[in-house]
Amino acid sequence: MAIKVYVVDDSAVVRQTLLHLLQGDPDIELAGSAPNPLIAGPAIAKNRPDVLLLDIEMPGMDGLTFLRQIMAESPIATVICSTLTTDGSKAALEALAAGAVAIVAKPRLGLSSFSKTRGAN
Repeated sequence: MAIKVYVVDDSAVVRQTLLHLLQGDPDIELAGSAPNPLIAGPAIAKNRPDVLLLDIEMPGMDGLTFLRQIMAESPIATVICSTLTTDGSKAALEALAAGAVAIVAKPRLGLSSFSKTRGAN
């Protein structure tokens, strides 16, 4: 059975890149994506994913607030993917304290360069 993953990131390029990278894995089913938690919340409630990939800086509601809300209401294994979550950063520690299972720092170099190095053209 495939793991259902939902991506929440305000950058369309990041969402497309992550979705492209995940599509290549037969053990992963893409449950959807959204540009912010306000859109993601209702979608997640209807089609609950197994894993949430979540950015921190987003319009409407930040990822840490959304993470705390998800964990209080109905926990989902959440991986934070953000430029703010470098090793030992305050944001990374807050995310882990709020219930994130892992932290992945987005590369600071241009995302198009990152995508090309990962084969996501």
